[in-house]
Amino acid sequence: MISSETISSYLTRLAAKQPTPGGGAAAALHAAQGAALVAMVARYTTGSKYEQHAPLVQRITQAADTLVVEALGLADADEEAFQAVIDSYKLPSDTDELKAARAAGIQSALIQAAQTPARLIKLSGGVVDLATELFDVANPNVISDVAAAADAARAAATTARVNIDINVVAVKDPEARALLAQQTDGIEEKVVLAADALSARVRERILG
Repeated sequence: MISSETISSYLTRLAAKQPTPGGGAAAALHAAQGAALVAMVARYTTGSKYEQHAPLVQRITQAADTLVVEALGLADADEEAFQAVIDSYKLPSDTDELKAARAAGIQSALIQAAQTPARLIKLSGGVVDLATELFDVANPNVISDVAAAADAARAAATTARVNIDINVVAVKDPEARALLAQQTDGIEEKVVLAADALSARVRERILG
């Protein structure tokens, strides 16, 4: 499982000529890093100097920690879902009945595989929202990490979007395609806009 292996082991597997892990898992780790950076900045925004913001900072810290765990879970889920797609293509197709079962299995696996990046886009938006909330009160010594968090979440969202797209184009059921589109259309764009806006605000503050 990605959530319990070393970084070196994960990167070795990512670089290998094998189908999993791939871009979906990488996207989830982008989000996990973004959430972890938010939590780190929040933990630096404590003590007497930031006492008036303590309830806000504590809430953000807890929420960011939760998103780290959820994102790691999505990394594992994405690897499992894509492996299921690969396995479905290996199903026997020697008879008409087997062909039909194989086709149904492929479609089901593709739809399921699109669910994980759809959840990841929403999670990425949550990371950016927390980073944005933290920006106004954050310890200025680590303010650059607010932008780093936003950029990591942005990468997660855009990567998840393309992973949804590549699965959806292979889904033949128009109702399933419409449902997937309804779940995700427009969300990724909002995450990107919010992340870009926050990064710009951070740079403006740094550069004066």
